[in-house]
Amino acid sequence: VPFAGWSLPLHYEQGHLQSHLHTRRRCSLFDVSHMLQTRVYGRDRVRFMESLVVGDIAELKLGQGTLTLLTNERGGIVDDLIVTNTSDHLYVVSNASCADKDLAIMRGRVTELQAAGSDVHLEVLDNALLALQGPSMAQVLQAGLSDDLAKLSFMNSITTTVFGVPGCRVTRCGYTGEDGVEISVPTGQAVELAERLLGVPEVWPAGLAARDSLRLEAGLCLYGNDIDETTTPAEAGLLWTLGKRRRVAMDFPGAAIIMAQVKEKPKRKRVGLTSVGPPIREEAGAAGPPSPPHIVPMSPGTVTSGCPSPSLGKNIAMGYVEATHSRAGTALTVEVRKKQHPALITKMPFVPTQYYMAK
Repeated sequence: VPFAGWSLPLHYEQGHLQSHLHTRRRCSLFDVSHMLQTRVYGRDRVRFMESLVVGDIAELKLGQGTLTLLTNERGGIVDDLIVTNTSDHLYVVSNASCADKDLAIMRGRVTELQAAGSDVHLEVLDNALLALQGPSMAQVLQAGLSDDLAKLSFMNSITTTVFGVPGCRVTRCGYTGEDGVEISVPTGQAVELAERLLGVPEVWPAGLAARDSLRLEAGLCLYGNDIDETTTPAEAGLLWTLGKRRRVAMDFPGAAIIMAQVKEKPKRKRVGLTSVGPPIREEAGAAGPPSPPHIVPMSPGTVTSGCPSPSLGKNIAMGYVEATHSRAGTALTVEVRKKQHPALITKMPFVPTQYYMAK
């Protein structure tokens, strides 16, 4: 299927359902090379990055990464991205759907800072990106590594040789809620590495359909659906991405609006939903509560992502409702194909996450 200018597999011969369940039980390989990878060099690279995002980049230890948000002056989310601190640069992974605008923003800021005498420059990395995800990931990958994976915690990164392919950056992260890694590999050797990994019997290839249902079960946002430039971190439940120092300094784009919502609470909030009956898909309307006429129903909310959950055997979704009706356990009605169906606001993640922390 087409995706952000790329052609991506929806699923492989095993099909979506089996691929999803295999990732939860064993491990799957996803080709996510469509994502934008950049490196930021120069002594002012942290100042550059912190002028664009809400996270505390300066506090990252060597090899440590963080999920952060690129924001606009209205407090909206321009993109969510992972920034990792290395010895001589920041390694940044952004969404493919935002690649053009992210690059334009970053290049514009680099030009501004360079004109003011700052030492910063940007390099777009022409690497492939392979994600190995699932409970047996560590066992599979360790066979091709000299480094001890047991010492690599979630959101930490090393550069190493993987199954004989040198110069790979292995970051313990992913988009499934399982223990996993993303491997940035020189493009010319990506097929070789993928074939080595897929040569292990318990590693299956997985496509976009499984990637979407896995991330939804894990309660993770899809940019363009669940968050966009009209969504603030407070509304999206992503205030944990704001660094403490950054909150005090209020020196990131949209800080005044975002920090006002921290104090006063936003009017709408992102929530999880579960239901039976037909699947709730994005753009379904959320009305509610389904109660006697004398209780004033809230104004309609919106469903931003939804699918049947292969792990749970019921429908899951996420969307936005008025903050006053956002408590877990609140019953709503959701309109699907002009028919109303009961739904329940449910805490996320729907399926417990398995992120690995070194002892």
